[in-house]
Amino acid sequence: MLILRDAAVGLTRFDEFRKSLGIAPTMLTKRLAALTEEQLLEKRLYSERPPREEYLLTEAGRAYLPVLFMIGAWGRKYRGKGKLARYLDAETGIDIEPVAIDAVTGAEIGTRPFRVLSPK
Repeated sequence: MLILRDAAVGLTRFDEFRKSLGIAPTMLTKRLAALTEEQLLEKRLYSERPPREEYLLTEAGRAYLPVLFMIGAWGRKYRGKGKLARYLDAETGIDIEPVAIDAVTGAEIGTRPFRVLSPK
């Protein structure tokens, strides 16, 4: 999740991710490979000599951002005691307070009863 967060704010290169996350290069390599395999990130060559690649969010990776915001908001409210990262609107500087809304009914998710249908 943190790699996707970092990619969303503009980090693209291995060394940038490593510096931001403070994890071992071997672990970062595995995580970047998994995110690429799952098509949340894509690799793009940015230098031919020496060959260097950068990692960019795919459409699926960008679609994950609201999930990341919701998890962050939940964590700050129930687990963070104010010590977790905040997401701010870049233009206004105001905290983003995500809310999950059902596009069909307009209701906030979690405020109405629901059923679960298992796939057949």
